[in-house]
Amino acid sequence: MADLYEPTLYEPTPRTTATRTRERMFYERDTAHAILDEAYDCSVAFVVDGEPRVLPTLHVRVGDTLYLHGSTGGRFGLAARGDGVRICVSVTLLDGLVFARSQFNHSANYRSLVAMGQARLVTDNAEKEAVLTAMVDKVGPGRAADSRPPTSKELVTTAVLALPLEEVSVRVRAHGAVDDPKDQSLSHWAGVLPLRRVAGPPEPADGVTRPAPLYLPQTPTSPWQTAAPMRGRHVALEPLTPAHVDGLMTALADDEVWQFLPTRRPGSREQMAEQVALAARQQWNGDRVTWAQCDPETGEVMGMTSYHDVDEKAGALGIGHTMLGKRWWRSGVNTEAKLLLLERAFEVLGAGRVFWYTDIRNERSQRAIARLGASRDGLIRRHRLRPDGTWRDTVLFAMTVDEWPAARERLEARLRQGAEGQGIK
Repeated sequence: MADLYEPTLYEPTPRTTATRTRERMFYERDTAHAILDEAYDCSVAFVVDGEPRVLPTLHVRVGDTLYLHGSTGGRFGLAARGDGVRICVSVTLLDGLVFARSQFNHSANYRSLVAMGQARLVTDNAEKEAVLTAMVDKVGPGRAADSRPPTSKELVTTAVLALPLEEVSVRVRAHGAVDDPKDQSLSHWAGVLPLRRVAGPPEPADGVTRPAPLYLPQTPTSPWQTAAPMRGRHVALEPLTPAHVDGLMTALADDEVWQFLPTRRPGSREQMAEQVALAARQQWNGDRVTWAQCDPETGEVMGMTSYHDVDEKAGALGIGHTMLGKRWWRSGVNTEAKLLLLERAFEVLGAGRVFWYTDIRNERSQRAIARLGASRDGLIRRHRLRPDGTWRDTVLFAMTVDEWPAARERLEARLRQGAEGQGIK
């Protein structure tokens, strides 16, 4: 029977044995694999015509083999033809900057890896396709199934090199400043500035109408930050995407809709697209969750609405940024949309409090919010700047989870009776 035992340590070699700060050197497989899996890129050193070359490239680890991406026409791919190429791979994850009292003792916290060996060119198409799939899925689990696979021509022009992970070492520093005793009485600030990699909000390419996929790195996954689709008789709430821009331009082409909002009516499609992009960025940051309000039968866009100031820890969120086309005012659309949003807040998310902000001048909105069953909790003076540069006093309304059952009965009764809803801004 074959020996299935895999040692937990890489065997040190003369090239991977530290000559200084040996306490930072490690050989654990799990630690090395974790660094390779977290990093998206690496640096590869090799020799061409007697001179060193260092190239940045993408990589993926599959088992105990490190695969590197390249081009068949590039120096890296060309050097690997035949018996392969001797390489040295380096990966560094910078975790913090260390400030010491003395300049000499400044340092960094990091996790780094060096791997050396003979890399071979992957020539088997099945292996190459499997590696490229793994590389695509590394940037977003599920992305390979959500994208076109490479053509035979693309495979031919792509080089994949395989490096067995045999001669591997890891260096780690993860502590604060180390000052000489004579410097510890100095008044200079010392400590660690932590660093971390943070993904920003996705920026869709021209022509993309779908929402950003949930498999993107650091995509908010809390239900509180997710625009789950909701559907009623009068309105369907869909996650807001660039596909709704044209419909919003048509539905909201009336200055009265924007009268009490903190932004002016977009005068062009580009300006409306920026409003949609802003909502996406705020959702990525966990501050806002936005839906398009659509006709459940025809799909026609009628407006948009949001959760805002989302505070999952406190169990509170606001309902606002609501714009409904004037054609649907005094219909059941707004009433049902608020019912759906309140149901999700209290019964799905477990919120304890939902609140609304509205301009003190917007009396129609204040009456409509009160009809929902919310109470007026106070006034926030000089709360926001209006588009004309004046300061807005904001009326604050709120509803608690204890008040929700009675409010739900009233809203459902209004919808059953065909009562006319009011537009809430």
